[in-house]
Amino acid sequence: MSGANITAEPPARGAPPSPHAERGRYLTGIVFLLPALVLLAVWLFYPTVYTVIRSFFGHSGYLGAWVGIDNYRNLFTTSTLVTAIKNSAIWVGVVPALVTALGLIFAVLTERVRWVVAFKTAVFLPMAISAFATGVTWRIMYQQDPSQGAINALSRSVSDAFSPAGVLPSALPSTTALQTRAGGLVLKTPLHPGGVALLGLTGIAPQAMPSGAKQAVKPAGKPGAIEGAVWRDFKPGGGKPGVLEQGEQGIPGVTVELKNAAGKVVQTTKTDAAGDFEFTSVPAGSYNAGIGARTFAKPFGGYSWLGPKLITPSLIIAYIWIWAGFAMVVIAAGLSAMPREVLEAARTDGATEWQVFRRVTVPLLAPVLSVVFITMVINVLKVFDIVIALAPDSVQANANVIALAMWRTAFSGQPNFGGGSAIAVFLFVLVIPVLALNIRRFRREI
Repeated sequence: MSGANITAEPPARGAPPSPHAERGRYLTGIVFLLPALVLLAVWLFYPTVYTVIRSFFGHSGYLGAWVGIDNYRNLFTTSTLVTAIKNSAIWVGVVPALVTALGLIFAVLTERVRWVVAFKTAVFLPMAISAFATGVTWRIMYQQDPSQGAINALSRSVSDAFSPAGVLPSALPSTTALQTRAGGLVLKTPLHPGGVALLGLTGIAPQAMPSGAKQAVKPAGKPGAIEGAVWRDFKPGGGKPGVLEQGEQGIPGVTVELKNAAGKVVQTTKTDAAGDFEFTSVPAGSYNAGIGARTFAKPFGGYSWLGPKLITPSLIIAYIWIWAGFAMVVIAAGLSAMPREVLEAARTDGATEWQVFRRVTVPLLAPVLSVVFITMVINVLKVFDIVIALAPDSVQANANVIALAMWRTAFSGQPNFGGGSAIAVFLFVLVIPVLALNIRRFRREI
């Protein structure tokens, strides 16, 4: 067939690509992956290998002496590091479960409350603040003085409702005629019907005097009754202790008790604006008048949230406050994708809301809940900034966690790079199983 046009047939469908095209495809992939591989090698692989090797040397790393596994042995023998491991175990055991549970509750509430946007904003807002700033904020809120710390101010409101402070929490007896007994004051001199009890107090600042106080006057005494006065035994310019003088004010609202010879309280009364009180219809006999312990009850002084005993729970509360919003958003996204016909079918079959939640909602949300839980485990193992920001220096040792111990060992005081590297490797080993579990879960879902 001379002169006929001869064209090459196209490659058959499904034929393998040419070697030239195959090499081009691989080169293109390498070009795109090379920057990421370089960054991974520089910022991940090299530091990891370097840290592992340096953990077998002394304080100065490679410049120090070879110590073998001594740095790892110190993890479980040094009290500071043992405390850090214990605290981290508490964090892992408490925080992920509570954050996941609160996130689930908040996510369910977003479908029930009217102001959904405002509710989500209020719960998620702490995520927009750095953990360091959160630590500073909560440190102010945790101040022990109720006039400064919001948490203790709220606690004082509750405490005062059940156990209010006394009228004179700082008052003291002005003379030795009054003796302390069972938290109160008792006049030593026995009284009989018609007698007068003078109960002078000192150590009371002018601004601490109850409002409405008037000039104290010594009662004249009445037959069949015991009268008396409670007053601030202090006269500007000088005065005589135990003697009621002009310019000395009575103390209103003081609880006064009358006790018989056996020490039993037979009558109780309160002083008026001039500090006067009266026990009426007193039978013949010997009595002692005194001021009840309730008058000297100290005001609520606040809990030491930043003290050594409560510092770890305080840190956990602040941390949960940050991450509850994250858990709510993730779980709410899973909840919105849940098939509603399954929930309606359960309700149609007679299930209560609690049964629907426990037997339908939670099982269907299990993959999402596991994501939140595992993410929180990883974050908790690495917690650092909120601890150093919130815990005062005096209790840093009590609040210590693994990441903070690593930083303090390697970079503060007398740097111990070998010990800090060993702690970093230990932390890395703890995170690996959690990461492997997360990767396995992702592969199972693909």
